[in-house]
Amino acid sequence: MVLVPMVTGAQVAFWLLAPVMVLAALGMILSRKPVHSALCLATVMISLAVQYAAQDAPFLFAVQIIVYTGAILMLFLFVLMLVGVDAADSLVETIKGQRPLAILAGLAFGALLVVAIGNAVVEPPAGLGGANAENGGNVQGIAALLFNRYVFIFEATSALLITAAVGAMVLAHRERLTKKRTQGDLAADRLRRYAEHGEHPGPLPTPGVFARHNAVDTPALLPDGTVSELSVSATLRARGEILDSQDLVRPVDATMKALAADGDDEDRPPHRSEPLPGEGSR
Repeated sequence: MVLVPMVTGAQVAFWLLAPVMVLAALGMILSRKPVHSALCLATVMISLAVQYAAQDAPFLFAVQIIVYTGAILMLFLFVLMLVGVDAADSLVETIKGQRPLAILAGLAFGALLVVAIGNAVVEPPAGLGGANAENGGNVQGIAALLFNRYVFIFEATSALLITAAVGAMVLAHRERLTKKRTQGDLAADRLRRYAEHGEHPGPLPTPGVFARHNAVDTPALLPDGTVSELSVSATLRARGEILDSQDLVRPVDATMKALAADGDDEDRPPHRSEPLPGEGSR
């Protein structure tokens, strides 16, 4: 009589990673910052890849890491960088009735999850073991399922993704209404602003110039020791993450005071404790 059933590695991976995936999925939905939501999504994708590896599906494990976690998630982060992390979402509904439709879609998706999970619990497990054994490997089993049983669904999904990509490019495309400005036009504008407003026509100072650190949150110091506010990002200034300017100027002020004190000492007549050659004692 076996009191303790045999525990496999797939079961251990599932019970260890399933709570992490659920918490990360909830964090992805409930996070206020898009970057935190993307990191939670990365946690879900990596955990799912480990689940594939535990189920003897190395091909799906590699695809999950390389394609989804490594490529698609990076596209999400690039979009966040282009749109802006601090960009506020508009609360004005431009499409009428989208909120009731979203609620119905959420309820339908929840019912689908309940049916799928109930089927997986009640019915015997149906994994890739049979397909792998029948076709001689994981890659061959996936290819047989995709290009035989689910070939029409696979092609329809491919057409849908291509249509979505083309639609996104069409919506993001903007026709140029004015002539593209050349380098000569930009230089003329800089000189015009310099003549009218006194704005420096040259390049802006980079962070950390003449400062004690060269980090991006360290403003540059001008030759007179003052802080150049133009050398740091406006986003860092808005967040208040710039280093204290007084901490940067204080060493420069101490050096300037020391140099001024040395200059005052040089203006004084030299103190002579011994007579010069040719002078007698008086």
